[in-house]
Amino acid sequence: MTPPEQLLYARWLDWGTRAGLALLLASFAAYVLGLAAPHVPFEQLARAWSLPVDQYRAAVGAPAGWGWLALAARGDYMNYLGIVLLALSTLACMLRALPAFLARGERAYALMAALQAVVLAVAAAGLPGAGH
Repeated sequence: MTPPEQLLYARWLDWGTRAGLALLLASFAAYVLGLAAPHVPFEQLARAWSLPVDQYRAAVGAPAGWGWLALAARGDYMNYLGIVLLALSTLACMLRALPAFLARGERAYALMAALQAVVLAVAAAGLPGAGH
């Protein structure tokens, strides 16, 4: 029999990946169909995409790090929302399974889930690569 924590994790992961994929498809459609204006106009994009990343960012005014959030309504940045949802699905699953581990008295699994959640949250915040 499958432990309830695994089923809970799998159910939440299934929901997160489906929602992330739906958001990716919707944002792509909004971009391609012109429903959301891009931050970088198509005419400028072809000239800029061969530049090194620092020059590209300067040429098109692209933000660094989590600065893309300010542009999330723009067609070319909207897809980041789906990517973030997919990436954070594992973190949400870990946090959701944690109380189930504790309720069953499985402290070692609870500790591993908590530590994995901390590592994922620190990585998502960009702290390991700060300054690089």
